[in-house]
Amino acid sequence: MTRVIGIDPGTVSFDVCGLDDGQVFLDTTLPSPEFAANPQALIDLLHSARPVDLIAAPSGYGLPLVPIEKFGDQERFLFTLVDERERGRIPVLGGMGKMIPLMKASGLPILFLPGVIHLPTVPEHRKANKIDMGTTDKLCCLALGIYDQARHYGIPYRETSFIFAEVGGAYTAVMAVAGGKVVDGLGGTVAGPGYYSLGSMDGELAYLLGSFHKELLFTGGAAYMAGHPELAPEAFADLAERDERARMAWEALIEGVVKSVAAELVVVPEPREILISGRLCRTDKIRQELVKRLSRFGPVRRVNGLASVAKEAAQGAALMADGLAGGPLAELVDVMEIRGAIGTVFDHLYIQGAAELKQKYLL
Repeated sequence: MTRVIGIDPGTVSFDVCGLDDGQVFLDTTLPSPEFAANPQALIDLLHSARPVDLIAAPSGYGLPLVPIEKFGDQERFLFTLVDERERGRIPVLGGMGKMIPLMKASGLPILFLPGVIHLPTVPEHRKANKIDMGTTDKLCCLALGIYDQARHYGIPYRETSFIFAEVGGAYTAVMAVAGGKVVDGLGGTVAGPGYYSLGSMDGELAYLLGSFHKELLFTGGAAYMAGHPELAPEAFADLAERDERARMAWEALIEGVVKSVAAELVVVPEPREILISGRLCRTDKIRQELVKRLSRFGPVRRVNGLASVAKEAAQGAALMADGLAGGPLAELVDVMEIRGAIGTVFDHLYIQGAAELKQKYLL
């Protein structure tokens, strides 16, 4: 029997899901601002759940199965991609930084999971000049998608095939799975606009900006387009029905998801279905519109998870932790080739200045 925990460090909330021999025993959420102010609260929660065999740590851009004991300064940078001078500007990232010493001192069996770009199942040519092909939380969503589709259709993991749209509270990511393996991904800073994030940035805009703080990547999305950055997604959907600017933002958000899914059909031209998940998919009007527009590509279904409170990514993290600990989900981890994860997000850059970036951050 295995007892494991998965954590999702979301922009809006930190979610925690625990599995005991494949059955949910822990299912909770913690607002990200609360976590940022008191990271010890998460450590206390993890201690209260002992004994545990493995805990899938909040990992940002991902690390190739790095245990907390081997976590150093380089790993600290790689899993957030935030310079020391900027860590205090984004509360949730600052909270994650403060959490590391607490995790090291906890004595808990903590492991950092990879992101999409670390996987051997993604061909090298698709990784070229990419960093964000899907952060760790997005990869965890894919694990849940593979698990759910296999269960839904009564098929082996190796027969699962889908395009996955994760429309989160800040970012949108769209990824592709074929034969139970992750084969491509458009991460939140590469895909279309998210609710808060602008998504992919025009290269000319990046040039004109010259340099900018990381927090800029959390702006420019649908809420900002609508002129109401603090607007809840539910209110945004209603506002789009009567406000012209909000309607423009609505079209940018929804059409962006559709365009990204269409792009991934080049990689997996005949998916069994289109799976959707994420905080925005909990809003009926947004989910219904996505299902309507994506249905042109095939059946569309919202992922069915194991837990009722923790978000999909936390559930997927728990599934992977279970498999890595030798539990009932071991086959899922084997099919996904999670243990083959390797390298860093800087390994596939071919632009001028790539060597200087590697020297600055990796040596």
